[in-house]
Amino acid sequence: MAQQRMLKFVTKAKEMPEKRDASVRSHDFNEIYREFADAKATEQASRCSQCGVPYCQAHCPLHNNIPDWLRLTAEGRLQEAYEISQATNSFPEICGRICPQDRLCEGNCVIEQSGHGTVTIGAIEKYVTDTAWDMGWVKPIKPAVERAESVGIIGAGPGGLAAADVLRRAGVQVTVYDRYDRAGGLLTYGIPGFKLEKDIVMQRVKQLEDGGVDFVMNCNVGEDISFDAIRGKHDAVLIATGVYKTRDLRDPGADAAGIVRAIDYLTVSNKLSFGDDVPEFEDGTFNAAGKRVVVIGGGDTAMDCVRTAIRQGATSVKCLYRRDRANMPGSQREVQNAEEEGVEFVWMAAPCGFAGNPVSKMSIQKMRLGQPDASGRQSPEPIEGGIYEEEVDLVIKALGFEPEDLPKLWGVEALETTRWGTVKATFNTHATSLPGVYAVGDIVRGASLVVWAIRDGREAGAEIVKFLDGAAQVAAE
Repeated sequence: MAQQRMLKFVTKAKEMPEKRDASVRSHDFNEIYREFADAKATEQASRCSQCGVPYCQAHCPLHNNIPDWLRLTAEGRLQEAYEISQATNSFPEICGRICPQDRLCEGNCVIEQSGHGTVTIGAIEKYVTDTAWDMGWVKPIKPAVERAESVGIIGAGPGGLAAADVLRRAGVQVTVYDRYDRAGGLLTYGIPGFKLEKDIVMQRVKQLEDGGVDFVMNCNVGEDISFDAIRGKHDAVLIATGVYKTRDLRDPGADAAGIVRAIDYLTVSNKLSFGDDVPEFEDGTFNAAGKRVVVIGGGDTAMDCVRTAIRQGATSVKCLYRRDRANMPGSQREVQNAEEEGVEFVWMAAPCGFAGNPVSKMSIQKMRLGQPDASGRQSPEPIEGGIYEEEVDLVIKALGFEPEDLPKLWGVEALETTRWGTVKATFNTHATSLPGVYAVGDIVRGASLVVWAIRDGREAGAEIVKFLDGAAQVAAE
């Protein structure tokens, strides 16, 4: 019935008088859409088999109690469903939009495994939480008791924000330092708006601000303020910087104009969505309109770039990846989305040179899979004589990210790192080699998923509260 009403509304929308109040039409649409979404959420949630071993929950990094909030959704008890979802996840509406469910909960749904199609867990999670915001069920952060201790968090990405949420609810004073002009990290500037609407991120940031979190933006630690100064101001410090150093190309001509980093390209696109004045877009540097675009890489960032380029009006968009489809690290669902939007994937191919400045041609080496590397994946190797040229106007490097050398940048040699340059932190407590200093997210794990950063941030927040409790007890004695 709801689906029929939706179809009738869309059909009649064109017949509505142009002078009719737009707010009335919007109200009509929203009312019918709500009924339609309710019906779809109930229908999908009802498909959950409530299996004895919930593989969906086991494969969720946050171990969300998925079967229970699916059951409540199916029963129409959305507020209770939201409360269970929120109990283990600081940002369920974000995870519902950007988690690679096909690799996590949905990919391990027993109904999916039996060949009947997965329960659409992510879409239901998004819907339940969006409804909670609309209905006023998302409550302000109001600690029962305020504490005197303060924590400094370096990085306003998902890990830092999740920790801030936990700490403020415990009454701890929190200050977040970040290099960007808006909080959210990659949620704000690294993920396109067509996947994660920016007002969704900003409403969580506002909730934290209203709850007492102090944000210090446009602040580069090591330049605008020293790491030691932050340690001196706070009782504990959490490092949640993420990884932003881009792996680079070493091929001839790779320094030509028109060859750009993925993070810069996506940041510019997202700044435009906020209505910012971005000269680098206006002069064409990060504008794909009318251009032949090649994106190099096979991860989720590469998928974000190709789909953004399509939306900017590129003449053609190709994604170059040195392995085959089965071995690419990105979400297969995202690959399918990109293909449906017109992206051409060139598998088993790697760049080997560029010509022109700005770039106008690139040489491409055909590859094949050889022996497995240290991780067990087959290593790509060049096919002799398999080189050809491709005409290009814009090349986007989505080759992955590496950690910055924080001990050197911040002048804290005592901060131990791994051989990969990530900060060394204890697995369960997230404590580093420095007393009272913790680290979470990609700066510890390497480039990973938002949901893992949220889990780390929540765990670290709880551990910091324990640390502060212990320090307070010692001081009292």
